[in-house]
Amino acid sequence: MSYQVIARRWRPQRFKELVGQEAIVRTLSNAINSGRLAHAYLFIGPRGTGKTTTARLLAMALNCEDGPKADFDPNSPLCKAIAEGNSMDVIEIDGASNNSVEQIRSLREEVQYAPVGGRFKIYIIDEVHMLTIAAFNALLKTLEEPPKHVKFIFATTEAQKVPATIVSRCQRLEFKPISDSVLIEKLKEIAKAEGVKVEEAVYVGIAMLAAGGMRDAQSILDQLIAYEGKTSGAAEKFVSENSLREVYGLISVAQMNALIKAMAEADYAGLVDVIESLKTDNRDLYRVWQRLSSTVREVLLDAARNGKSDKLGGVVLSREGLQRMWEVLLEAEDGIKFGANSEVMFEAALLKAAEAPSLRSVDAILRQLEEIESKKK
Repeated sequence: MSYQVIARRWRPQRFKELVGQEAIVRTLSNAINSGRLAHAYLFIGPRGTGKTTTARLLAMALNCEDGPKADFDPNSPLCKAIAEGNSMDVIEIDGASNNSVEQIRSLREEVQYAPVGGRFKIYIIDEVHMLTIAAFNALLKTLEEPPKHVKFIFATTEAQKVPATIVSRCQRLEFKPISDSVLIEKLKEIAKAEGVKVEEAVYVGIAMLAAGGMRDAQSILDQLIAYEGKTSGAAEKFVSENSLREVYGLISVAQMNALIKAMAEADYAGLVDVIESLKTDNRDLYRVWQRLSSTVREVLLDAARNGKSDKLGGVVLSREGLQRMWEVLLEAEDGIKFGANSEVMFEAALLKAAEAPSLRSVDAILRQLEEIESKKK
């Protein structure tokens, strides 16, 4: 048999297996058990947070034997058919490639027919924001007054592109990015079941790269296992932090510490040396920027909470200096991420950020002048 990736093998088969979206699980479970089901749902959230998976789970709960019920048996014939994409009553549509008005008009004609084996005919439209305006308009009437046997579930990563007329006809559920702690806990469970030993720092790095997406986190772990499948004494596969750095171009702890120290001390020569080492090691400069700006932000927030200066790389910097440094880094994001010459933008941003704490803002100078004038009086 061909290999099935971790993200597919570990896809939730029950509502209780859906991690990080407890509010949505509670809302849907209560709606199912109390019979307060909407005719249309709009699932909104970042990629990999469980929108399509939840749509399938909802379809199983609605069409399962003895349903609708939230605690359904995923191994029942009807549920297995839905999970495998073989149910004639659950139609999954890719909004990106089926977005024309003609296709929506065809759907509008199909909804009139009763379901074949299940209780409801369920339409799951992924990336619904990709539909054309004409297609959305063609869907409006059916969405407002659908046949009793029809349910619509829309999923999108870009809610702002869905017309308000569509949103107002749906029950809107927002999927949040999954916290790092929840991601790490799930990854550890998967690694244990897969017989893989993983360094603790790898979990932290994966969570940072995944940015709240469970599917991304699982895919990254899968790739790292494939990249470095060393065998330890216990005949386990072993994934090291070095694998994570090599595959995704992440900066090492030593390099990050050197970078922060040189920037905080305004050591321009040292800063250039570190930047050159990053380029030599083929580090992903945008990911370096992300980690660097996040570190400066954390120190700045600590300084703001304490109402005083704080240390960055062992160097005491004022709150105003940290603020200026952070602002310089933020201004450079687009140039580093999308610029034609991201290396030059990265170098310029860090050199400017190193200089920022020593500069005095116009407001600070005006305040000092006002103090001097008041003392004269």
